[in-house]
Amino acid sequence: MRGRSIPYSERELEWLKARSEMPRRALHTDFCDKFDRLDVSLDNLKSLMKRMGWFTGRNGCFEKGSVPPNKGKKGICAPGSEKGWFKKGERRGVAVQLYKPIGTERTTRDGYVERKINDDLPLQARWRAVHLIRWEDTNGPLPEGHCLKCIDGDKANTDPQNWLAIPRALLPRLNGRWASLKYDNAEPELKPYILAAAKLQHAAREARKEMDR
Repeated sequence: MRGRSIPYSERELEWLKARSEMPRRALHTDFCDKFDRLDVSLDNLKSLMKRMGWFTGRNGCFEKGSVPPNKGKKGICAPGSEKGWFKKGERRGVAVQLYKPIGTERTTRDGYVERKINDDLPLQARWRAVHLIRWEDTNGPLPEGHCLKCIDGDKANTDPQNWLAIPRALLPRLNGRWASLKYDNAEPELKPYILAAAKLQHAAREARKEMDR
């Protein structure tokens, strides 16, 4: 009871100590029945056992080598509930409205055109850049460590001739990190020179790295 201590007789304490490994709810029921202690709640009994250091010996963890009771069972649920389950590939509600069929194309915030190529997961793997698809159809797989750079600055232009495979390490130079003029912001007649200069600087840096090894 809250606000005052609850007395226990020596006989009651000995009885509880001898049964300390019992689950607390069952122990409480047996204790109240045997000693007619309706004034002792389950929480009172738990507190007493904790104060006395009489624990059940269980820590809530599976012992090493034990077999979980639900091993081999799948989809444990109430009988008949499977009637409301979604069937594989089924769409309902908003999902039907938002669904885009394979082959649908969209334009990203950055201006790239993407095409839906499958309905698999993860969601981001369902879409692929159209310029990359067309470039690989013409030139084969993109080399490792490379990316495609738009030549004329129009990212919606997916013509393979408008995309150049370059090392990813070359991108910072074209983005103006080491130059005052960015490739994408330059006039069309200046872009070839900016690209050539960036390639030369990148090649020189790679050569110095080889010499230092």
